[in-house]
Amino acid sequence: MADKANKQPENVPGKWYVDNTCVPCNSCMDEAPNLLKYSADETHVYFTKQPATPEEAATAQRALDICPTGSIGNDGE
Repeated sequence: MADKANKQPENVPGKWYVDNTCVPCNSCMDEAPNLLKYSADETHVYFTKQPATPEEAATAQRALDICPTGSIGNDGE
């Protein structure tokens, strides 16, 4: 389960986030490329945009569901 106390600093503010346990496996990027982006050094991903529609929220949820390290959370502020 993602830890909101350890969010990647690049995440845009909002409910969805990626924490510091992320390894760039690419699974989440396949699900939500319009919401997530690789860091400049490509060591992790982060939310560059919060979901604004039900469809985007569904893609964010699918990314969370398939994340092998449990690095995506939706209990942020």
